[in-house]
Amino acid sequence: MVITTIAGATPSHVKAAGTPGSPAVRRVTVIGTGVIGTSVALALRGAGVQVALSDRDAASLAQAVRMGAGVPLRPGTPPADVVVIATPPSTVVPVLRDAQARGLGAAYTDVASAKGRIAAEAEPAGCDLASFVPGHPMAGRELSGPAAARAELFAGRPWALCPHAGTSPEAIALVARLVEICGAEAQVVAPGAHDEVVAAVSHAPHVVSAALAAHFAAADDTTLSLAGAGLGDTTRIAGGAPSLWCDILLQNAEPVAAVLEAVALELAAAAGALRAGGATASGVLADLLVRGNLGRERIVEAASSSRARAAASAHEPAAQAAPAVPLRATRAAAPAPLRAA
Repeated sequence: MVITTIAGATPSHVKAAGTPGSPAVRRVTVIGTGVIGTSVALALRGAGVQVALSDRDAASLAQAVRMGAGVPLRPGTPPADVVVIATPPSTVVPVLRDAQARGLGAAYTDVASAKGRIAAEAEPAGCDLASFVPGHPMAGRELSGPAAARAELFAGRPWALCPHAGTSPEAIALVARLVEICGAEAQVVAPGAHDEVVAAVSHAPHVVSAALAAHFAAADDTTLSLAGAGLGDTTRIAGGAPSLWCDILLQNAEPVAAVLEAVALELAAAAGALRAGGATASGVLADLLVRGNLGRERIVEAASSSRARAAASAHEPAAQAAPAVPLRATRAAAPAPLRAA
């Protein structure tokens, strides 16, 4: 098991997540059968883990069951080693409180893409932080629902774990083992640091993509007939479910707003240069485009490394049966702040 740390993680949390001989995960309950919850369930089932599923949407639950993601959670279902809460961010705390009150498992985690508010609200709401390991797999699709789920969705991808200071080592070890079974790489990170990074690499890009796509909502047929693959690539992620994304963005409002303001300054400077013209304008535009080239190169390199890890993961024995690898901890730097032109 390889654990990467990001600034803000405590040594004890890293040690717990990467302890050789971490406990086996044989039974998991997944609450929420959307694309992420069902993908987690499919990955676990592929490794022989018993999975119970729960969802308020009977149709979504039935589809996940038909896909082989698990069986419906019933009153007599034994407690799980880990309970995965895969519901919208604003619902995680009440769902967690209810699951813990019902004694559904030994350890609990979630997959919400914003962690700060959940971490701040869980204890006042009556949740047991000792058994709760907030988590976020850095993988997803612009499609929603169980039909879009893939067992290999997390292969080679980072999976953030944001434990509270009082979270037990046993709970961290169980959730880290679940991450490993899914083929992902655990990264222990403080909630605030996580939210700043995710605002930059996921949340703000979604808003930027949506803003560009919205420009074409009322476009005429002639305009759309001339659109090329570049526009499709740039706006692909704008196809995400609006209700879910409103929830996500509001849960991470301040970090996302800061990134959007920085991007807006870049765009405003480019627009001003275009209107002004002349040699100065050319310099402003060239500076933005060159930095864009450099950023794109780094993004492509990171994606290539991720694909290589996923390919290697696909050829390894199932993580459930594999012995744990000794911990190798490194420090990963957060992305550089966006610079206004």
